[in-house]
Amino acid sequence: MHDPTRRQLLAAAAGLACTPLAHAQADRYDLLIRNAQVLDPSQNLRGARDIGIRNGLVAAIEPSIAAERGARVLDAGGKLTTPGLVDLHGHTYAFGSAIGIPADELVAHQCTTTVVSAGDAGANNFAAYRRFLVPSSRTRQYAFVHIAVHGLSGFPVPELYNVDFAQPEAAARVVAENSDLVLGVKVRMSENVVAKHGAEPLKRAIAACERAGTGGKVMCHIGGVESVALMSQILDLLRPGDVLTHCYSGAPNNSGQFTNIVQDGKLLPAALAAKRRGVVFDVGHGGGSFDYTVAEAAIAQGCPPDTISSDIHVFSGNTPGMPYLPWVMSKFLGLGFTPEQVVTMATAAPAKVINKLAKHGTLQVGAPADLSMFDLVEGPVSFVDTRNNKREGKAHLRPAGTVVAGVAYGRPYQAPFSSR
Repeated sequence: MHDPTRRQLLAAAAGLACTPLAHAQADRYDLLIRNAQVLDPSQNLRGARDIGIRNGLVAAIEPSIAAERGARVLDAGGKLTTPGLVDLHGHTYAFGSAIGIPADELVAHQCTTTVVSAGDAGANNFAAYRRFLVPSSRTRQYAFVHIAVHGLSGFPVPELYNVDFAQPEAAARVVAENSDLVLGVKVRMSENVVAKHGAEPLKRAIAACERAGTGGKVMCHIGGVESVALMSQILDLLRPGDVLTHCYSGAPNNSGQFTNIVQDGKLLPAALAAKRRGVVFDVGHGGGSFDYTVAEAAIAQGCPPDTISSDIHVFSGNTPGMPYLPWVMSKFLGLGFTPEQVVTMATAAPAKVINKLAKHGTLQVGAPADLSMFDLVEGPVSFVDTRNNKREGKAHLRPAGTVVAGVAYGRPYQAPFSSR
């Protein structure tokens, strides 16, 4: 008997690949989610669907998929199932900044599958965030680098009373060297952070993005800036694609003056102009940065939010406004936005700002298999903002399950356990 030739071996392998067993294996999903009430605005899809996941990606989304096709099966039990929530403004540099929470600890409360660290780290301490925090997290993480070299490590001491901490060259280098992870530069422009330095910190943040050459965006924190004139100047400086976070803040400045985007019930012309040229209006609720009276006036006059984010951190998470992302989304349901609009503002819209993954923020075939599940609880509910204004709602979202990269938090467990 002679040894088989290479051609014979290849032919035999091809024949094996055509066997019923091989077909059955190729037809199976690593995880099959059944009985989901899917809401994916990116596909104009709302209805009962089963979702097949293979190799960390959405492989199928169909009215019905047989249970035997799943190596593991998760019964969603009719829960509202959306693309994984994307929190554009969080604080997840635990142990490295003064306010960060481990991203994975937030999942039970937020169903967040992606979180952006909003300026926790600056040029001097970003490397530790990248090397130690990001690799150990199941949650997808991205970041804005703070224009101050030390980021928020000195909180609650203001990071930019000494404007020399704002170093454009250092920030630009970090943005350029970490362009797979970094979206741009964060700057906090409240008077209690920048004192009397006017627009200079923002100008340095913009310069850092431009010097990096990666198309980076500025995330600009407002609320209680030095003057109404400075607020308009800030708005005028922001470029298309830059992010105005805490856009509905009603916080006063150091003198007790209200210098936000709404003055005496009227939206600043500079705010409407910024909106029209493509500045992203981000909620960034936090513990002190969301005022119903500002939001209602701004929305009515042409500045609805583009993205809904939490600004969750160790201090804001303990405040009465409860700025966990599904709860903040629920406040906008109460303000008259549809579920489709609210879900878009916490999935596809922030994913578009991130712009690092194909089909991120959707459940389209080929998208990252990131999903969030909720109970849509209908009935009277009370909300409060960060200035003790109260509003009543008719429904809220209650976290009920999360899947990241095709791996569920909790049952069914994957063996061997891995995620990316």
